[in-house]
Amino acid sequence: MDKEMVIVLDFGGQYNQLIARRVRECNVYCEVHPYNMSLEKIKEMHPKGIIFTGGPNSVYAQEAPRCGREIFELGIPILGICYGSQLISYLLGGSVKTAPVSEYGKTEVEVDQSSVLFSNVSEKTICWMSHTDYIETAPEGFKVVAHTPVCPVAAMENVEKQLYAVQFHPEVMHTQEGMKMLSNFVYKVCGCKGDWRMDSFVEATISQIREKVGAGKVLCALSGGVDSSVAAVLLAKAVGKQLTCVFVDHGLLRKNEGDEVEAVFGPEGPYDLNFIRVNAQDRFYAKLAGVEEPERKRKIIGEEFIRVFEEEAKKIGAVDFLVQGTIYPDVIESGLGKSAVIKSHHNVGGLPDYVDFKEIIEPLRLLFKDEVRRAGLELGIPEHLVYRQPFPGPGLGIRIIGEVTAEKVRIVQDADAIYREEIAKAGIDKGLGQYFAALTNMRSVGVMGDERTYDYAVALRAVNTSDFMTAEAAQIPWEVLGVVAGRIVNEVKGVNRVLYDCTGKPPATIEFE
Repeated sequence: MDKEMVIVLDFGGQYNQLIARRVRECNVYCEVHPYNMSLEKIKEMHPKGIIFTGGPNSVYAQEAPRCGREIFELGIPILGICYGSQLISYLLGGSVKTAPVSEYGKTEVEVDQSSVLFSNVSEKTICWMSHTDYIETAPEGFKVVAHTPVCPVAAMENVEKQLYAVQFHPEVMHTQEGMKMLSNFVYKVCGCKGDWRMDSFVEATISQIREKVGAGKVLCALSGGVDSSVAAVLLAKAVGKQLTCVFVDHGLLRKNEGDEVEAVFGPEGPYDLNFIRVNAQDRFYAKLAGVEEPERKRKIIGEEFIRVFEEEAKKIGAVDFLVQGTIYPDVIESGLGKSAVIKSHHNVGGLPDYVDFKEIIEPLRLLFKDEVRRAGLELGIPEHLVYRQPFPGPGLGIRIIGEVTAEKVRIVQDADAIYREEIAKAGIDKGLGQYFAALTNMRSVGVMGDERTYDYAVALRAVNTSDFMTAEAAQIPWEVLGVVAGRIVNEVKGVNRVLYDCTGKPPATIEFE
């Protein structure tokens, strides 16, 4: 699908995906690429604009990531954010030094409203700062268009060369008018029209899949989660009965979820799919026996998934394509870009070296989670399925700290079912981004009746997030947590303590492993 594009060059910033997500909110397609992407590759992509991310380094440090000055001669508008702004200054002859006073958090910034970047932005606006270095003096040809009492160059621009730089982070929600600034950049500076829309994406993707598959047979990895469900319906609309959906119940699903998935996608469900359920619980438990390290668990689960699919493919005859519900954050967090590996995903980083299919199709690979949901609605999938709670591919395998056993799975399934039930009863489920129970590897002394216990601690997690790139711990009412904790301790055998995780992302991830 031909579409206008803005690219984000990643210099190691924690908000690289968030920048891309915000640009897409402006209906402009955006991708993240490593900072050292070649000029030739950039030219081939024909971007309407380029954004430099923040990063943890000092631009004047020997090991600092830098691009070449030649990028400024491409004639493509560039916006530098935080480290990216300092890099523009450093490469073009400005002065970047350690700031006499560091700025962190919400800061009032005074902007020049005549700058196109700050069109319709308040003269004094709250922005999110996070820096110890600062631009002391702007390069020749640049005009300073924003400042704070301790940051003389909070933003600068060279209109002639279409270069813009801001010391703060317009992409985070704490910058109150950040979306206006990014919209001004992509529309008023880059000249974008805004052609990234879900209806056109769905239509174009269905057409591309038909062309790619031809008369081939397709096998879809259906977990019942949002991503794989949308992928399955997308493929069904594209190739119909050429598609076989295989649902692997690996024994790491939420309570009763296997039966629920079969009720929706099986023969009695509303979708015209070829559906096969494989009950492989014991097989997965045997492979995971004695394994504690999170990445090893992910790799084992991922490889076993593929082996099961290969076996099912042989039963139904030659299969040409394997479909997976990989989404864009999976790709980046699995370390396929410049960013460090946060965790591998079974449907990206966990794939074994040998896969017995001609090709893997990942129709949602370009989408963020909320875009996947919008695609699902475009496909006519009911809202209660589209807005189902996110669930990781490795399932409860990464919500059980340490070794996975059938008994631990039973504990976390029961605890999680209670938690979800009480959250729904309280009427707060729709306002949460994600919530679940996990089983820690900690055992502690407790007392029940007159007897001493030595059992596990369950951790409850709930976050608020708009994009799953960053998240804040949700403030669940204490009375709700009290009911949940009481029920879990009383009803779930093997648990004598319940904890609540108050950590945001970053520094934590939303999942435990």
